[in-house]
Amino acid sequence: MTPSERQLERVRYRRRRARNRGAVAVVSTLVVLGGLALLITQSPGWPRVRETYFNVGDARAVLPDVATAFWLNIRLFLVAEVFILVVAIAVAIIRVVPAPALAPIKLLVTIYTDVFRGTPTILVVFLVGFGVPALGLAGLPTSLFWLGVIALTLSYGAYVSEVLRAGIVSIHPTQWASGRALGLSYGQTMRHIVLPQAVRRVAPPLLNDFVSLQKDTALLSTIGLVEALRVAQVDAGRTFAFTGYVVAAVFFVVATIPLARFTDYLTVRSLRRENGI
Repeated sequence: MTPSERQLERVRYRRRRARNRGAVAVVSTLVVLGGLALLITQSPGWPRVRETYFNVGDARAVLPDVATAFWLNIRLFLVAEVFILVVAIAVAIIRVVPAPALAPIKLLVTIYTDVFRGTPTILVVFLVGFGVPALGLAGLPTSLFWLGVIALTLSYGAYVSEVLRAGIVSIHPTQWASGRALGLSYGQTMRHIVLPQAVRRVAPPLLNDFVSLQKDTALLSTIGLVEALRVAQVDAGRTFAFTGYVVAAVFFVVATIPLARFTDYLTVRSLRRENGI
């Protein structure tokens, strides 16, 4: 079907408006960024700041060591993420299961989520990193890597479990009734019908938590793990310059930006689905 002249005119108008908006956005962005750059570079203390934080020679010298150490941050993130999901799913399911016999366990997991959501992650890292080895009990891990994983799992497991629980509770009761009507048990309904929908619904906030997790792996430098931040600290203590911190920050930014953009994409897609777009 051939579009009418009026329809073609609407399409041309929308294209012109999109181009105009894009041009305005580009120009305004360049003006703002250029103004900020000019303000910073013309400030009286800029030469000293540039030498201390943005020295190219120092950056080249510390880059290989920071890059090698950042691989430890990536491994910490990947391993902790798996354990966090396992703990969070278990805690979320226990809190929503309508079983009176599980009341003591429900109380324990409720205390767990309240305590660890209210405790700063760095304090959890200190308590686990220094407290667990001090117990001297056989079988407890002594590796700083696994102590760090345990600390991050305890802290983020509480946050993620609440996100998942909110997703499970948000599923309409008819979904539960449909599963039971098909002859599925409570556990089968949870596994095959409710939990997949809940995970999809809360995927954006889950990914936001994991963006924070990637950054918080740097907190493990406080217990002696030689990751990217720790290497930057050692370099700063040796050279009395802070370019290493900037290099480490760039690695974290580069690692988290793709995940953050993917989170934005999922959020927009979820809104479009809800609005029927």
